[in-house]
Amino acid sequence: MDESVNLAFQFEPALIEEIEAFGELRSFKDGELIMDYGKYIRMMPLVVKGTLKVLKKDDNGNEILLYYLSSSETCSMAYSCCLEEKKSVVKAIAEGDLQIIAIPHNKLDEWLCKYPSWKNYIMRSFNERFSELLKSIESIAFHKLDDRLIAYLKEKKRLSGSSLVKASHYQIADELATSRVVISRLLKILENNGKILLYRNEIKLLQGFDA
Repeated sequence: MDESVNLAFQFEPALIEEIEAFGELRSFKDGELIMDYGKYIRMMPLVVKGTLKVLKKDDNGNEILLYYLSSSETCSMAYSCCLEEKKSVVKAIAEGDLQIIAIPHNKLDEWLCKYPSWKNYIMRSFNERFSELLKSIESIAFHKLDDRLIAYLKEKKRLSGSSLVKASHYQIADELATSRVVISRLLKILENNGKILLYRNEIKLLQGFDA
């Protein structure tokens, strides 16, 4: 494994040695598939660099964004599917260039009993993902679409550290479970209000966007 991967801030030395011995450092390009619906998951991704996007599909085939994973975070649903040997009910895609450590499924339960730091990490991950899912449900149920769009753009900015959001109108519409026409109209309103600048597949968040 790449020695530049630093896990010392949250795991004890013995666990880090095992992660280096059994984990596999993998790299993905923007849009590459890491997990897919109906497929068995044999590893749990621990994000090293970049962003991992996790989506869920309903019975009609419509997808909605569940959450993003960034550096040092992991997918709790992958963990659950590995332990229970179930097929995935989510899809995970690289958002930009991505690096993960693929933790083999046969180590997950062993480390849970063996290392307190791993148990804490997994429990914290479940709590964080659950909190994000609650926020998504609350957003869909109670917030207007324009508020959800603004929150979406702010989250993209936070994850990338850049005010230039790389996303097409179609992609945003897909992740917010609405139509491209509606998203294009709302983005145009934000541009007319001096909050953003629209480019081809890119959105520039201006200084007054967070106000």
